[in-house]
Amino acid sequence: MLRLLKKLAAGTPPAQPMPEPTPVAAAPDKVDPYMLGLHDAMLSGWFNQQTGELFTGFPVTAQDTLLDVGCGDGGNVHFCAMRGANIIIADIEAAKVEATRQRLADTPARSIECHVTDCNPLPIADETATRVVSTEVIEHVDDPAQFLAELVRVGKPGALYLLSVPHPSSEDLQKDIAAPEYFQKPNHIRIISEEQFKAMVSDAGLEVISHSQYGFYWSMWMLLFWEAKVDFSNADHPLLNHWANTWQAILASPRGAQIKQALDAVVAKSQVIIARKP
Repeated sequence: MLRLLKKLAAGTPPAQPMPEPTPVAAAPDKVDPYMLGLHDAMLSGWFNQQTGELFTGFPVTAQDTLLDVGCGDGGNVHFCAMRGANIIIADIEAAKVEATRQRLADTPARSIECHVTDCNPLPIADETATRVVSTEVIEHVDDPAQFLAELVRVGKPGALYLLSVPHPSSEDLQKDIAAPEYFQKPNHIRIISEEQFKAMVSDAGLEVISHSQYGFYWSMWMLLFWEAKVDFSNADHPLLNHWANTWQAILASPRGAQIKQALDAVVAKSQVIIARKP
């Protein structure tokens, strides 16, 4: 757009003097969609600094050994490292493991152990971890039962598990709009219903403690992202910018929290299970 404006400015000047511009109110500051998403996640129960819970019902302390399988960019495990826990990370992508290792280098984590692995099997001893995290991974793997069996194997008796997968309401919303590769290997190769998710976790031998959902904001953002056809690393588009501004205004409204809760219950980006190993 800036390039287009420069070209127009370099054209033939008008025959008549241009009128004085009418003063307008300053445009509102642009909302960072990712920071807004972080704020939305915190309202949903993530990253509670006061209680030390990575997610509601999942406290992490310096006495824990926490394993994050599919660590991605390290956002979840960084919170846990800041609690002083012993950290183990695993991901199939070496670049992500190295980036996360560097991200954790200055944290008070007691130790940091890194593995590049497809988790079949995990190169970790039986009954190692007191906390196991795996978010938005199961929808990618070929054999969820085998994957979950490995997570259960490496947890100590009494270990807590934080597991999440995309919610079917959001996945169904995007089916005919998302880029085809979004629902192809190595991306989302299955849509997991609430009942299937609970059954997967229970069949693996874990006791389901809670099952919740959140993320209407991200569901709508992703829907608009496909329409905007921009790069994810630089997702700057009027559709996305307007949506972020709208959601921020909703959250800031007197009943913003109530509206968010109602919409999260209808179309959620993710479903989260907290479980315990007997």
